[in-house]
Amino acid sequence: MTLPRMETAGSIGIAVAGEDLRLLPERAVYWPRERTLFIADPHFGKAQTFRSAGIAAPERSHSADLETLSLLIEHANAASLVVLGDLLHSRSGVRDSVIDALGSWRTRHRSLAVTLVRGNHDRSAGDPPKQLNMKCVSPGERRGPFELVHEPDEASGNGYALSGHLHPGVQLGGSGGLGRKTAAKLPAFVFGANCAVLPAFGRFTGLAGVRPAEGDRLAVIADGEVIALNFGRDA
Repeated sequence: MTLPRMETAGSIGIAVAGEDLRLLPERAVYWPRERTLFIADPHFGKAQTFRSAGIAAPERSHSADLETLSLLIEHANAASLVVLGDLLHSRSGVRDSVIDALGSWRTRHRSLAVTLVRGNHDRSAGDPPKQLNMKCVSPGERRGPFELVHEPDEASGNGYALSGHLHPGVQLGGSGGLGRKTAAKLPAFVFGANCAVLPAFGRFTGLAGVRPAEGDRLAVIADGEVIALNFGRDA
C-alpha cells in the first residue's frame, strides 16, 4: 500500500500493536491501512469560553485548527476521523460561530466518518448537534487492535489504548548563546507498553509536563517535524 505524501512532510512511522502508524507534526496520528486519522483534545469553543468570562483570547482559533484538519484529511485521503475526547470545551463556548464553523467543515467533508469518544469536557458541553453527523461513543470503543479512550486511566486492557486528556509536553534543555542554558517544552506523543497519549490538537490548549515510565517511547514536535527520542521496539 502506498503511504500518503505526508510521510515525507515531517512525520515519522511507529509500529504499535502490530500496526504501522504515522505521527504527524500537526499533532495527529494516521493509520494508513484503515485510512483513519486520530486526534485528541481540539477543545473547540475554548477561546469563546474565555472571552465570555472577560479573558482575552483569540476569537477564531477554531477556524485555523479546522483548516489544518481539513488539509490533513485531504492530503491523506482519510476515510474516517476519530476524536479521542474533548471536541468541545464547555457549554458556554458552544456559540453560533463555533457551530457554524464546524458545520461548514462538516459540509466540506461529507463522506468522512467521524467518531467522538466522549471526554470529560464533552460530558459537560453535551454531544455536538446532530447536523454535524458525528457518532458519539463512550470510552472503550474498539477499532482493530486499539481501544479508544479519552483518559489513560479509562483503558481496560482490551486492546492497545489510544488516549488524550493529558496534553503532554516534554521539557528539553540545552545551551544557548553566551553560555546561557535554555529549555523548551514541546508537544509530545507518548507510547507506553499498553497505552499511547496523543498531544492536544487544539492550538489554544497549553502543555502539561509528563513523566514517562521506563521503556516509554517518546516523540516531540519541533519546527514542523516529529522527532523520535527513544524509539526502537513495537508496543
